[in-house]
This record gives sequence, structure tokens and C-alpha cells, in this order.
Amino acid sequence: QVQLVEPGGGLVQAGGSLRLSCAASGIIFSIGAMGWYRQALGQERELVATITSGHSEHYARSVKGRFTISRDNSKNTVYLQMNSLNPEDTAVYYCNADHIATNRGVKADVWGEGTQVTVSS
Repeated sequence: QVQLVEPGGGLVQAGGSLRLSCAASGIIFSIGAMGWYRQALGQERELVATITSGHSEHYARSVKGRFTISRDNSKNTVYLQMNSLNPEDTAVYYCNADHIATNRGVKADVWGEGTQVTVSS
């Protein structure tokens, strides 16, 4: 069964950096657009960044210039490099794939389990 696995996350001081990764497991033929979302305590989930299979990137205004999304299609993995972190970036970060084609068919709107990022002031 295809799933997105997100190791990483953790605690970092304000001004610091952290890199998240998210890998699709299973027999993967292709993956569509991938992205990172986050949900702070008591708030709705929001878009952080997305990247298409052709590596076209889009960022939320709040992270533009500080975060960089990338992907390695040969490893079925998407990354989020986060620099100049501040306490407002504290949230659970989720990765997403709009669809994943596998040997068992196409699965749409696949989500990782989430990973906690905490930025201390």
C-alpha cells in the first residue's frame, strides 16, 4: 500500500534551519504535484509550498525567501529546506501528493502522517 513517510522535524531555535523530507513507499510509477502544508495548534491547515513533477515551485507569502521546496523523482522524495525559522513557523508539517500511480492503480490526494516542528524564541 502506498504511503508518504516523513522522518525529521524537531526543535530548533529561532533563526535556525531545519530540513524535512517525505518519501513515498511502495511500487511507484509516478507522482504528481507534491507539497508541504502545516497546521498550528488551534488553526486550520495551510499551504506552505508545492512543486510539480516538472519542478515548478509555489510558496506561501509567509515563507517565500526563507523556505525552499525540492524533489528527487528518482527517490520519490520531496524536501523542504527551512531557514530563518521563527516561532510562528511552529506547527505540524504534512506532505502531500496530489496523486501517486502504483502497480495497484492511482491513489489520489495522499497525505503523510505529519511531523512536529517547534521553533523556540
